[in-house]
Amino acid sequence: MSDVEKITNESTETTNKLYVSINNGSNRNDGSQSSPLKDLQKAIDLAPEGATICVAEGNYLGSLDQGWVKVNKYISIVGGYSDDFLQRDPIKFRTTMRPGVEQIKTSGNQGVMDIRVVGKRDGVVLIDGIIFDRGQISMYLAPLHDDERAAAPEGCETGRVVNVDESPAVALMQPAGMKSAFQLISGEAEGNITIRNCVFLNGYHFGIQMACKGGHFDVSNNLFVSNRMAACEVRGGLAQPNTCSIAFHDNTVLFTWCRTKLMEDMGYGFRYMTGIDADVYNNIIGCSNYGALDRSYVDADKSKETQRVTSAWNNLFFGNRNGDIVLPSGGGGWTFVLAKNFEDVNQLVKYEDNREMNEAEVNAISEKMDAPYLKGFIGITGSQTSSFNPNSSINQFRSALGMNMQGAETVRVSMYGNRYPFEKVFDLFGAVEGYGAQKIDAFMK
Repeated sequence: MSDVEKITNESTETTNKLYVSINNGSNRNDGSQSSPLKDLQKAIDLAPEGATICVAEGNYLGSLDQGWVKVNKYISIVGGYSDDFLQRDPIKFRTTMRPGVEQIKTSGNQGVMDIRVVGKRDGVVLIDGIIFDRGQISMYLAPLHDDERAAAPEGCETGRVVNVDESPAVALMQPAGMKSAFQLISGEAEGNITIRNCVFLNGYHFGIQMACKGGHFDVSNNLFVSNRMAACEVRGGLAQPNTCSIAFHDNTVLFTWCRTKLMEDMGYGFRYMTGIDADVYNNIIGCSNYGALDRSYVDADKSKETQRVTSAWNNLFFGNRNGDIVLPSGGGGWTFVLAKNFEDVNQLVKYEDNREMNEAEVNAISEKMDAPYLKGFIGITGSQTSSFNPNSSINQFRSALGMNMQGAETVRVSMYGNRYPFEKVFDLFGAVEGYGAQKIDAFMK
C-alpha cells in the first residue's frame, strides 16, 4: 500500500491533519500524531487539499535537505508545536526554515518557501508560525571591525552582505556563503492567502515577494528584520482592477536594506504595487534604508490607476532614512513624505493616525533590538571615490578600437545588510503594546 493510500484510508480527522517532526518522524510513517512524517515537503505532497499540516520544532530544509519547500495546493502549514504535538508555542518550539552552507549547491534560485496555487478564488493557504532565516547561507564579509572595507560596526556578527555582482578581496570573506537572489517566500497565488505569526530574517532578496492572481492576501503579526530590497511586495496579476487585495497589518518591520551599498533605490518596508488594492495599518516600520512605504508605482493605464484603493493608517514610524512614504515627483525623481503629512497624499484613501514614534516608544523598541546593530545603523557613513586615467594602457587600447574609456569607482559604507542575530529577533514580539507584532497570545488564534 502506498503512502498516499495509507493516509487516504485513515479517519477523517487524520486525513485533514498531518503531523511532521524532524526529530521524531520518519517519511515511512503515516503522518498521524503518534506516527509523524519527518519531511515537510513529503507532508505537502501527500496532503489532500484543505488539510492542515502541524509542524513540530526543528529546522526544515525540504526534500533531501535541498534548502527549499514548494507549496502547490490549498493547505495550511502551522508551526510551533512541541515534538509530541501537545503544546504550541512558536517562540519556545521554533519551527525554522534556515538553509545553511550545506544547501549552497542545491538551493538554486528558489525562495525558501515557494507558493504556487491557482484555480480556486475561495481556496485557502495559511502559513502560520514559521521562522524564515537566510543568514546562514548568504555571503557576508568577515567582521573585521578595524577594516573599512568590511563594513562591520563593532559588535556585529558579520560584515556587510555581498551582492551578486560583487567580487571582494578573498581576505575579507567569511569562510562560506553564496551570492544568489532568492526570496524567503516567493510565488503566485489565487484565493485567500494568510501569512501570520512568522519571522522573516536576513532575506537577501525580499522577505515576501509574490503575485496575487485574484483574491486576498492577509499578512499580519510578523517580524521582518534585516531584509534587502523590501520586506513585503505583492503585485497584482490580473488585468481587471479591484480583483486583488492585500491587508498588511500588525507587523514589525526593521532594517530593510537598499538594492546596493550605493543606497540609491529600494530598501522599503512595504511596496504598493500596481494591480492590487492595499490596506496598510497598525504596523511599526522603522530604520528603512530608503523609505518605509513605496507608493511610487503608478499604473500606466490611468483608468486603472484611478480605481486603485490604497491606504495607510494608524502606523508608527521611526528612523526611516528618506521618509515614511515615497511618491513619484512628476519630474523623474521622488517625493519623500513624513507621517504627519499623509493626509495630503492623494493616493491614500484612508490616512488617519499615522505618526512618528514618541520617545517612550522609541526607547521601548530600542531596548529590544540588538544594540550594536542599531548603533551601527544610526551611525552609517559612506564615501565614494572614482579614478580615471586616459593614458593607461587599457584606455589607450580601448580608444584605438573606438571604445569608451574606463575608470574605477570605489564605494565604502560602514554598514550594509549585515546579518541580524537570530536569537535577538524574538525579543521584538510585543515590543510596543498595541502596534506591530504582538506576543504569544496572537500566535494562539
